[in-house]
Amino acid sequence: MKKICVLGAGSWGTALSLLLSDNGHDVTVWSIDPEEVLMLKEYSEQRDKLPGVILPSSIVFTTEMETALKEAEIVVCAVPSPFVRTTMQNALKFIQDGVIVVNVAKGIEDNTFKTMTQVIEEECPNVHVAVLSGPSHAEEVGRKIPTTIVVGAKDREVAEIVQDTFMNEVFRVYTSPDTIGIELGGSLKNVIALAAGIVDGLGFGDNTKAALMTRGIAEIMRLVTAMGGHMETVAGLSGIGDLIVTCTSKHSRNRNAGYLIGQGRTYHEAMDEVKMVVEGVYSAKAALALAKQNNIDMPIVEAVNAVLFDGVNAREAAMQLLLRDRTSESANLEWQ
Repeated sequence: MKKICVLGAGSWGTALSLLLSDNGHDVTVWSIDPEEVLMLKEYSEQRDKLPGVILPSSIVFTTEMETALKEAEIVVCAVPSPFVRTTMQNALKFIQDGVIVVNVAKGIEDNTFKTMTQVIEEECPNVHVAVLSGPSHAEEVGRKIPTTIVVGAKDREVAEIVQDTFMNEVFRVYTSPDTIGIELGGSLKNVIALAAGIVDGLGFGDNTKAALMTRGIAEIMRLVTAMGGHMETVAGLSGIGDLIVTCTSKHSRNRNAGYLIGQGRTYHEAMDEVKMVVEGVYSAKAALALAKQNNIDMPIVEAVNAVLFDGVNAREAAMQLLLRDRTSESANLEWQ
């Protein structure tokens, strides 16, 4: 049994706290919101973000970060990506040296273009950092629906400790040393999922969506490999796997926000209606900046940015993608 602190009591943090408790660990969940903690204590349920999932009385909920982190052996960072840096800055003075911090947020910091593990390493240089990612909606993990995911870490032992801590009969965990590939896949798929939702909101069909997802994974692969990640990772759970579930599921906040944008809402209106942080909106600018830095062509990411931030009509952006100059599907293949 390990003593585990989960930072963040949203849908994903709550689902993982249940999973870890079921695995026999001593779990404390921290939230910055006193009303959220009161709700969780009173009802043993995250009624706003994960209704119907009842939590065991053994899980402790608190707004006191020092209490949550006291003697914790593993810390799960489950706050939305825009808040990872400030949360870890506040946590630093309470985290013991050598603790494993598992990042489960998916995003790229919009002003530094750093991944979340890079942000955590910067703010907490005294810890070991891992990332957990893959096709894993909190709504399904909370209901114990079979799920498979991957943990990335620089050190194999760290990855295997996280694997052993999280894995059970309905939650299978693979390991990988490719942290940059895992994180970029998990972040960029949110941007593509916004585009997939926009396609749905415009009333286009399955053909359009399949094409967008396929070309979207090609864009992700180009950037991942340019930044030192591996094609095998993009073809795995944190790449294609997560892209499929995020572009198609009713649970996907990014796809749902995109759908509303396709119907004419602004991204502010869409996020208000979804009532959750839509991380693809925050990652879109950073993804485009990384593409330019690495001289990578990412037309879908460019189109999403144009719709979100430049006032371009969604239908017009879609047509501009279709009317781009003719090209081959794979530039590396040669004619005989």
